[in-house]
Amino acid sequence: MAKKPPRDDVGDRNLTVRGPKAAAAGLPGVGHGLAAAVNQMGVRRTALTLLKVNQAGGFDCPGCAWPEPSPEHRAHAEFCENGAKAVAEEATLRRITPEFFAAHPVAELADKSDYWLGQQGRLTTPMVKHPGATHFRPLGWEQAFALAAEHLRAIEPDQALFYTSGRTSNEAAFLYQLFARAYGTNNLPDCSNMCHESSGVALGATIGMGKGSVTLDDVHDAKLIVVVGQNPGTNHPRMLTALERAKQRGAKIISINPLPEAGLIRFKNPQKASGLVGSGTPLADLHLPVRVGGDLALFQAIGALLIEWGAVDEAFVTAYTAGFEGYADGIRQLDAELVARATGLSADEIEAAARLFADSEATVVCWAMGLTQGRDAVATIQEIVNVQLLRGMIGKPGAGLCPVRGHSNVQGDRTMGIWHEPPTWLAGLGERLDLRMPTRRGYDTVEAIRAMRDGHAKVFVAVGGNFAAATPDTDVTEAAMRSCTLTAHVSTKLNRSHVVTSAEQTVLILPCLGRTERDLQAAGEQFVTVEDSMSNVHASQGRLVPASPMLRSEVSIVCGLARAVLPDSTIPWESYPQDYRSIRALIEQTVPGFTDFEAKVRTPAGFTLPHPPRDSRSFPTADGKARFTASPIQLLEVPEGRLLLQTVRSHDQYNTTIYGLDDRYRGVKAGRRVVFVNPDDLAALGIADGTMVDLISEWSDGERRAPAFRVIAYPTVRGCAATYFPEANVLVPLDSTAAGSNTPTSKQIIVRLQPA
Repeated sequence: MAKKPPRDDVGDRNLTVRGPKAAAAGLPGVGHGLAAAVNQMGVRRTALTLLKVNQAGGFDCPGCAWPEPSPEHRAHAEFCENGAKAVAEEATLRRITPEFFAAHPVAELADKSDYWLGQQGRLTTPMVKHPGATHFRPLGWEQAFALAAEHLRAIEPDQALFYTSGRTSNEAAFLYQLFARAYGTNNLPDCSNMCHESSGVALGATIGMGKGSVTLDDVHDAKLIVVVGQNPGTNHPRMLTALERAKQRGAKIISINPLPEAGLIRFKNPQKASGLVGSGTPLADLHLPVRVGGDLALFQAIGALLIEWGAVDEAFVTAYTAGFEGYADGIRQLDAELVARATGLSADEIEAAARLFADSEATVVCWAMGLTQGRDAVATIQEIVNVQLLRGMIGKPGAGLCPVRGHSNVQGDRTMGIWHEPPTWLAGLGERLDLRMPTRRGYDTVEAIRAMRDGHAKVFVAVGGNFAAATPDTDVTEAAMRSCTLTAHVSTKLNRSHVVTSAEQTVLILPCLGRTERDLQAAGEQFVTVEDSMSNVHASQGRLVPASPMLRSEVSIVCGLARAVLPDSTIPWESYPQDYRSIRALIEQTVPGFTDFEAKVRTPAGFTLPHPPRDSRSFPTADGKARFTASPIQLLEVPEGRLLLQTVRSHDQYNTTIYGLDDRYRGVKAGRRVVFVNPDDLAALGIADGTMVDLISEWSDGERRAPAFRVIAYPTVRGCAATYFPEANVLVPLDSTAAGSNTPTSKQIIVRLQPA
C-alpha cells in the first residue's frame, strides 16, 4: 500500500550527519529507489510503471535528459534510483482535492516547506485564488481560460511573461511559443536561462551550434572522458553506466570538481551481480579538486602545455578553425602563479591532466552547472572548446563536446522556439500562418524578474516548473511575483510558486496530465515527443489512468488559453488537441531537421537531429570555421574571513523537486539546511563542526541572509563551501550573472558564516 502524505512538516529536527560515501548505486540504490516508488504508488503500480520507463512504446523519464541506449541494448529496468523517485512523484496515488484547499488557507501553505508541499500528491482540479480570498477554490476549465484571457487582454503583450520548464513536450512547447507570439511577445523566459544558457552562448559563438557534438556511442568509444563541474551520481545517474562501459573499453576518466563525489569514485552497477554484491568499478583515474571558478585557468594551462609539447592536430586546426594564432600568442604568456592561485592546483596535477589529453586519440569533455553558473561561465566553456579544437576532437568518433542537460526536454523546448530571441525560422512560420510575428527581443528569466519588480510585467504564466524556487534572490523574486495581477501555473503537483501571492492578486492552478498518464483525445490515444541531451528525438506515451478525470494535457491547456485570449485568431487552436499529428506536421514544415518527423519518430529509436560540426566538420559560423577565443583570467577576490559558496543538489532531489530529506552519498540524513566547509577553513574561522550558522552573502547592494544552517566539516577545496538550493537561492543576487549569458551565478557566491 502507498503511504499517506506527511501531515507534519518536520524540517531538520531529526538531522544526523555521517561521513561521505566512496561508491554510488549498488544494492542501496535499488532499495532506496524502489522504497520511494512503493511509498508513493504501492507494489503493483510500481512494477507496472517502472518497466515502461525509457522503453520503446513507453514513456520518457520525467527526470534528466541523459539519452537511452538503442532499443536492442536497453535493460529491462532502464532507470536509475532518482528516475524511480521522479516517476513515483508523478504516478503517486496521493491526491490534492478541493477539500484539501478548503482545509488549508493560502497563508498556511505559504509557511510549509517545499518538501511538504510536493509530498501532498497530484493536483486534480483547476483552482483559483481571487483577490481578497484566503483560500483557493475550484472552478471549471472554461472559467479558468476566460479569467486568464480577461487579464491578458487588459494589458499590452510585452507586459506578459510566458515561462516554461524543461518537462514540457515538443508539441506543447511549440504551441506555447506560437501562442505567445500570436499574442504579440517574445517574452519566453525558460529554465535554460538558469542552467545551460552559458553553454548555448559559448558553443554558438565557437562552433556555430548551441548543442553538444556527441552521441551516446561517442561516450562509449572515447579514450578519455573529462567530467567537469558535474555530479553524475546524483544528477544523471544513468551516465555512470556509460562511463563504466567506456572504462571497461580502456578509457581514462578525469573528474574536475571542488567536491569529491561518490559516483565518480566508484560505481556499483545495479544491472550486474558484481555491482549488487561486489566492489563495483573505479571510475576517475584522476581527480582535480579545482577551486570554485578556477576551471577557465585550468583549461588555459592545459592548452598552453599542449601547444608547448606540440600536441596539436595541425591539419584539423588549419582546415577547420580560425583564430589559432591569436589564441596561441596569448596562451604562451600564461602566468603560472596566477593559474595556481585561480585553480588551487599544483603544476604536477595540471600536467598530469594535460598528459592524458595529449595521449588521447578520442576525448569527450562533459560539463554541467558547475561551469555554467559562474561569472566567467561562457569564457570557461570556450576554453574547453579551445582545447578540443587543438586536438581535433570535434567531428570524429569517440570525441566531442558534451554539455549534460538537466530536465528531460529542456533541449527540445529550445529547439521548438522557447526562447526570448526570435528563432531563425520564426518569420517562415509567420508567413505560413499569415501571422505577423513580434521581432523585439523578449525578457530572459533574470530580466523577467526585474520586469515584474519594476512594474513592467503584469501577468505571469508558467507551463511546468517552480519559478519561485528555481530563481535567484528569493525575496526579490517572490516580491516581484506578488506584484503581478495574475499568475497562472500549469502543473502536476503543488509547489512554492502557487502560494507566493498577495491579497490583491489572482492565482490560477491548472492541473495537467503527467508523462506517465494516458492521453486520450478525439482522434484516439496520443503520444508526445522529447529531445534528449544528445539531440535524439523520440516518442513518449503514458499508460496510466489519469490522476483525475478533470486533468487536461499541456497541449489542450495551451490551446484552451489561446482560444480564449485570441478569439479572432485564424490559427486552428480547436483542432490541434484532437490529433497531435497536426502539430507535428506544422513542426515538420517549420523547424529545421524535422523532415519526415511523423514517420521517423514512430520508429523505436526515434531519430537524431542534424549537427553539422559532428556530422561533417561543417561549422555554421560566419566564415564556416570553428573559432578559437581568448579570455583573460580574472580572479574573484574573496575578502578575508569569507568563503566562495556554490549551491548543489542533494541526492534526494531533482531540480526544485525534493524527494526526501537525505543526501546519502554525502552522509546527510533527515535534513537539508547544511553547509559543507573544509575543516581547515573552519579552524581558521574559529567555527566548530556541527555549529549552527547563518549564511550571509555580500554584494554591492547589501547583504542577504539564509538562517540556521548546520556546518559540516567536509573535504571540499580550501576557501570554498557548498550548500543546497533552493534553500540558498536567497543568497544569490539578482544582478550577479554570467557575462554573455545572464545566467545567475549560483556557483560563485561570496559569503561569511555567522554563528546563529
